[in-house]
Parts: sequence; structure tokens; C-alpha cells
Amino acid sequence: MLKTQFLAACVAVFCVLPASAHAEQQAEPVSETDAPTAALSLTDRFARLALDCVHREYPNKISHVLQSDEDARTPRELTPAFYGCFDWHSSVHGHWLLTRILTTAPDSTLRDEIRAALAQSFTEENLAGELAYYQGEDRAAFERPYGIAWYLQLVAELEESDDAQLSAWRESLRPLEDEIVSNTMDWLPRLSYPIRLGTHNQSAFAFGLMLDYARTVGNTDLEAALTEKSLAFHLEDTNCPIGYEPSGEDFLSPCLMEADLMRRILEPDAFSVWLSAFLPGLPEDGSADWLAPGIVLDARDGKLVHLDGVNLSRAWALEGIAAGLPVDDPRRAGLLAAAEIHREAGIAAVSDEHYSGSHWLASFATYLQTRRGLTGAGQPG
Repeated sequence: MLKTQFLAACVAVFCVLPASAHAEQQAEPVSETDAPTAALSLTDRFARLALDCVHREYPNKISHVLQSDEDARTPRELTPAFYGCFDWHSSVHGHWLLTRILTTAPDSTLRDEIRAALAQSFTEENLAGELAYYQGEDRAAFERPYGIAWYLQLVAELEESDDAQLSAWRESLRPLEDEIVSNTMDWLPRLSYPIRLGTHNQSAFAFGLMLDYARTVGNTDLEAALTEKSLAFHLEDTNCPIGYEPSGEDFLSPCLMEADLMRRILEPDAFSVWLSAFLPGLPEDGSADWLAPGIVLDARDGKLVHLDGVNLSRAWALEGIAAGLPVDDPRRAGLLAAAEIHREAGIAAVSDEHYSGSHWLASFATYLQTRRGLTGAGQPG
């Protein structure tokens, strides 16, 4: 059964109030100064969090190898487009969030502010600086695979838009996109084993985003390389130990993200057979309590707060797995029931109270709420 702490956390679902998803804290009434934010739609509350961080340079955690004194520079100087939101990958998916809002909620009350923020980032000079940084010595593995997968997801979002301004930005991002794809095509044949972590280096999650990108832009070579590697890594996988999840710092489920990747590759009947071996014992009675959401006891801790993210990413993976099965598969109801409980816990945790979570959780929430993994070019064939 679900833990008492978790049930309390779900009370604030869809309210996005500070601390509502953490068992040791109590939500406070919204003050008059908070009223404008509280009046925003759920979508715009997520956009507000991204707007508040994409050009916030500090605090900042850079993943940066210094080759000389010249490399000891500020984040804004090193990566002039994606220097905010605490780290490069969070900045990238913060920008993705904003483009996603423009494409899914074009009447957003924040649309003008969103466009202004993106225009500030996506200048020719800034993106030339990003490319120069990425092409630097020993940087082919920079932000691989998580950050570069999100960059390709950002490109895919722009690719799908018929808005003239978004189409222009898509072209501006192309030079770095081409370098990333080239390096990825070099890397994939040399990757001997899958990376089965619950954090940034996980290969299954990145492969899923990259595969969606490849299908969106029509890059058949990248699609084929990712498909071949995914099948080699995972087609024979069985008995994934989901009972060991989550670990204390996970924001991605190793088991569920692998299954969400494989539903992108296998046809429904083949995926159903594969899933029976990979996750045997999934309930067929529609029950939701077979997978308990993660609980965060200190949302100020940047590692512990990852578990708020695992609830969001589990929810979209569970929805994806259900979507990949035949429509009459009896496991679908239990998968979707568990997804809803994880959604409630995850959405309730998105707030601006602690920057440890506010700089990134809204991107995960937006990916889930807008069903990005299900509305892109995700399915086989």
C-alpha cells in the first residue's frame, strides 16, 4: 500500500504550491504577493519557472574540463546561450519547455515574455559561441548523452512548428545540431554496453529522445543506428529488478525507461511479448499500488530532490508503455493507474521554493502534461 507520507503529498495535486509534495512540510496559504503567479494556468506556472532561470547565471554547476588558464571563465562566457538554470542541460530543457509552451499553448499569457527570452538566447552570436565551445579540445563527450538528447529534443520541437520565428530559431540551432549528431554517430558503434543508471548518463532515456528527434527530422541513418544499438542492448533483457527502484538519487527509472524506449521500436504484439519477459507480474486487475512513488524528505538537497523527478518521468514512461501495447492488453489499466498516482505526486512537487528543484522539475512536468513522448514521432513504422 502507498505510504502515509505520499498520500499527504498528493493533496496539493495540480496546485504547484511550495512544499506540497514533501511529507515534512505544510503548504501555506497563498499571499497577496503570490497571487499573480497563483492565478496562472498550470502550463504558465511551469513556464514562469523556466523564465526565471534561463538567464540566471548563478548558482551554477558547470561540467567543464580546463585545458589552460584561458578556460577559467564564467558560464556566460563559456556557453552564451545555455548558461542559466544551474547547469547546461537544465538550461537546454528550460528553453525546450518555453518552445513547447509556444507550440502547445500559443495563447499563453506569457507568450510575449517567452518569445523575448528565447530571442535573447538564440542570437547568431550566442549560438556561434555554443558551437565553438562544443568543438573545443576533448569536448566530443560534453553533456553526453543527457544534455545532447535534450538539445535534439529542442530542435525537434522547433522543427515541428510552422511559426516563422520558431522556424528561424531552428535554423540557428542547426550548426550545433549537426556537430552533436556527427559525434553521436561516432559514439554509438563504440558504446559496448548500455548505461543502466537512474541519472544523467542513462542510455535508454537519451536514446528515446534521440530516436524521436531522428524520426521528426527524417534522419534515417541516426534512427537506424539507435534502433540497432537498442535491440542489441535490450531485446534479450528479462526480469528487470524494478523492486530495487528507485535508488536514493534517481530521476529516471532504469526499468521503465528501457521499456519506454523499446515500445518506440517494437510493434505492439512484439512489444507485449517482450514486456512479459522484461517486467513479469505486471497487474492485470487495474491496480495502482504495485509501484509506490518516491518520497523526498528534504527538497533543499539537489540530489534527494531527484526523486520528485522520478515520479514525473515514471508517469510518462508508464503512459508510453501502455500506449505501446495492444489496445486489449489487460496490463494497460494497471500501468495507467500507476502513472496517474505518480503524476499526482510529481506535479504537486513543482514549486519555486527551492532552486534545487525549481530549475528543472517544470521541464519534466511539461513533458508529462503535454504528452510529448506520445505526440512526437515516437512509435515504430
